[in-house]
Amino acid sequence: MMYQIYFAFIATYCFGILFNIRGRKLICTSIAGSLGWATFLYTQQAGASETAAYFYSAVALSVFSEMGARYLKTPVTSILICGLIPLVPGGGMYFTMNNVIGHNLMGSFTRGLATISAAGALAMGIVFVTSLVKTIKKFQRG
Repeated sequence: MMYQIYFAFIATYCFGILFNIRGRKLICTSIAGSLGWATFLYTQQAGASETAAYFYSAVALSVFSEMGARYLKTPVTSILICGLIPLVPGGGMYFTMNNVIGHNLMGSFTRGLATISAAGALAMGIVFVTSLVKTIKKFQRG
């Protein structure tokens, strides 16, 4: 499990380089990616469904991205987008299309539904935290 978290850090670091993120922001982005993946793994190990694990990891990643962006005075999206890289359900889309090409329609439907659920859970986790932060900032201002 530690290898997976380590490789999530490395993958996020490399994508950060591709997105021209430098210095402390690159390290923060890499930590965000490994934190999101670690949350996903530990949540699944605790017995949660795959969709719930994606939601909780998106919430953890979004909270860390919001805090890191405030600390580094950078846009949240610069941390969040790279941090999402380990969580993107690309394998699910591959297996969905593989089942479609192989004429296994039931398998493609099952895998496609799981992939759409994962993507939706990621989006809902991000929207939840972003909305919460905006609401808190609105009440603090007046």
